[in-house]
Amino acid sequence: MNGDGAVVGATVPLDAPVKGILFDIDGTLLTTGGAGAVAWSKAFVDVHGVPVDIEKVTESGMTDSDVAAASLRSILGRDPTDEEIAAVTKPYLEYLPEAVAASEKYRIEPGIVPLLERLQSAGYVLGITTGNIEPAARIKLERGDLNRFFDFGGFGSDSSIRSELTMSAVERGIASSGGKLTLEDFIAIGDTPRDVEAGHTIGIRVIGVATGHFPAKSLEESGADWVLETVEDGFPV
Repeated sequence: MNGDGAVVGATVPLDAPVKGILFDIDGTLLTTGGAGAVAWSKAFVDVHGVPVDIEKVTESGMTDSDVAAASLRSILGRDPTDEEIAAVTKPYLEYLPEAVAASEKYRIEPGIVPLLERLQSAGYVLGITTGNIEPAARIKLERGDLNRFFDFGGFGSDSSIRSELTMSAVERGIASSGGKLTLEDFIAIGDTPRDVEAGHTIGIRVIGVATGHFPAKSLEESGADWVLETVEDGFPV
């Protein structure tokens, strides 16, 4: 949707060939089972002396910098500075590996590994588009041995604006193909309306998958070009 609430669609025909696929992480490839929230809470205790429950002050699909900013706003009562965001992000990254490793609810979403193996074998260019800053993204993927599928991506460390970081992923995908691919060759897959909006803003098609916090109906209303309950449910590539 655009800023007026109107649904914006991809500019590429739905049946156009697909050569590159960009995957969101949290709620799409995997769930950490709350590991990120644990790491953020510990970081806030270190820096500000109080824990913060990010699930109460943030929304699904936010970038890491927006998560930090919203959490800081909840305890400071004002907009934080870039320096204050950086100050809590550093210990967050230090706590995250242990939190992910210890999470009893960490899981890879249904059908993800067989799908990635099939797409990789078939020669598709696979990348990441995520609000996680890159070190956090790699930590989350590592436990599930998913980094092996993704040589590039667009991350929250590239931009706090999802459409911009999605474009960064596309540009890196084009570069990794030796310039053989174009923007129109890519699609993205994510579990939130923010993922849909980001892809459509840059003009690519988007799959909405209901393995996160948003049901299929919400993803349909956001304008996703395809909507799946899981990637096992008729993945369109």
